[in-house]
Amino acid sequence: MVRGEVQMDRPEPNAGGGTLVETVMSAIRQRIAARVLTPGARLPSIRAFAGIMQVSKSTVVEAYERLAAEGTIRSRPGSGFYAAGPLAPLSLAEIGPRLDRAVDPLWVSRQSLEAGDEMLKPGCGWLPASWMPQAALRRALRGAARTDDATLADYGTPLGLPALRQLLARRLSAHGVEASPDQIMLTESGTQAIDLLCRFLIEPGDTVLVDDPCYFNFHALLRAHRAKVVGVPMTPSGPDIDLFAQALTEHQPRLYITNSALHNPTGAVLSPVVAHRLLKLADQSDLAIIEDDIFADFEHTSAPRLAAFDGLGRVVQIGSFSKTLSASVRCGFIAAPRDWMEGLTDLKIATTFGGGRLSSELVLTLLKDGSYRKHVEQLRARLARAMAETASRLKAMGITPWIDQPAGMFLWCRLPDSLDAANVARHALAENVVLAPGNAFSLSHTAGRFMRFNVAQCADERIFRVLEKAVAKGGNAPLGSAA
Repeated sequence: MVRGEVQMDRPEPNAGGGTLVETVMSAIRQRIAARVLTPGARLPSIRAFAGIMQVSKSTVVEAYERLAAEGTIRSRPGSGFYAAGPLAPLSLAEIGPRLDRAVDPLWVSRQSLEAGDEMLKPGCGWLPASWMPQAALRRALRGAARTDDATLADYGTPLGLPALRQLLARRLSAHGVEASPDQIMLTESGTQAIDLLCRFLIEPGDTVLVDDPCYFNFHALLRAHRAKVVGVPMTPSGPDIDLFAQALTEHQPRLYITNSALHNPTGAVLSPVVAHRLLKLADQSDLAIIEDDIFADFEHTSAPRLAAFDGLGRVVQIGSFSKTLSASVRCGFIAAPRDWMEGLTDLKIATTFGGGRLSSELVLTLLKDGSYRKHVEQLRARLARAMAETASRLKAMGITPWIDQPAGMFLWCRLPDSLDAANVARHALAENVVLAPGNAFSLSHTAGRFMRFNVAQCADERIFRVLEKAVAKGGNAPLGSAA
C-alpha cells in the first residue's frame, strides 16, 4: 500500500443495480459518508482499486474522472486522487451496504413516525394513544402545574429525581435485580440510555454482538457509533449459545445488546440454562452486556434476567416508560455497576447536561398513586386478547407465529413460502398500511419470509384486507410503488 493511501475492502454488491462505473462511484461516496475517507485522504491507485472492486482499470478511471468532475474527489497530477473537502455531513443511510429501503431500519422507523392519521401502523413498535392512561396522565399534569417553580423550570440532577430512583430500585428487586438508588440513572428514553452506554463502553471500530433478528434501531444506533456489528442467531430460548461462543472467539466483541424478556421482535424468553452459559462465556471474554428490559411490565410471569444472575457486575439493565405509559413523557433509566456511575454521570452532563425533571415527577406520581399498576394490569389483559385475535386472523391466511406468544405486543410470523416480506410491505404502504418486514431486524438478511406484527395496532379490518391482497398476489407489488 502506498504511504498515506487509505486501505479499502471490497464493498457489498450494489443492491440498487446500476453500471459498474456507478457501483465504483457509490463505493467511494459511501466511504466518504462513513468517514473512512476524510478530506485529503488518498484513494487507492487505479490498479489497486480495480483489483478491490474486481473490475477493469478503465472502469475505475471513468469512475474517478466522474467523481472528480462532480467535486467529490480531486486529482493531483503525478500523485493520484484524493478525497475532497469539506467533510460531508454524516449520513447513516450511506454507512454500510445500500439496502432496499423497504427493509432499511431507518426507513421503517421514519414511515411509522411520520405516518399521518390516515395510515395504519401494524409495523410500528408502540401502543395506540387510546390504550394509554389518558385520564391519569391529565391528573398528573394538573398536579405538576401546582408544584414549585424549580420543578417546572430548573434542570434536574444528573442522576435524576431521588424519589423515583428509590422506587425503581424496589421495582427492579421484583425481577431479582438488586440495585441501590445510587446505581440508577434516569434518562430521557431507553434509546438515550443505550446511546449513553455505547459512548461509555465502545470506541469506533469495536465489535458489538446483537441477536439476529433484533430490534432494528440497535442496528442504526450502532452504525452511528461506527461499531462493527455481528449477529448471533436467535432461538426461542435465547441466542444460539454455540454460535455465540464462536462469535466471541472470532470477533472478540466488547459488548452484547439484547432483550432477555419478551424479545423484540421474536417474543422469545431467555431460559435459565442459556442465561448461565451466556454469562460464563461473557466472564471468560470480558464482555459487557446491555439488557434492554423495556417490555418488563407486559409480562404475566417474570422471566430470567441476566442482570439478576450477574448481580450488575458486567451486565447493565435499562428500562423505559415509553411503551407502557407515554412516548411523549420521556423517561427511561439505567441500572449499572457501581463503579460505572461516575463515568456515566460525566457523559450525561457532557451530552444532555441535566435531567428531564418534569417528566420524572409525572412518572413518579403515576407510580405512587396506583394509576400505573391498574393500567398495566388492564393492558396485559387487553394485549392477551389482541394477541389471540391477531394470531387467529393471520393463521387463516397462512401467516404463522414463530412461537406461541402468551404476552407482549409483538408477533413474529412466517409468511407462506411464495411471499417476500419486503414486497408485501411495498404493497401495503401503497394502501396506507405500514408493515415491518423481517429483514429490517436481521443483520444477515435471512428473515425475508418473516414479518413483525404489533397486535395492539391490528384492530382495523383494512389491515387484513390489504394482507389478503398481498397474499393473493404473492407479495409482488410494483417495485416503484412504495419503496
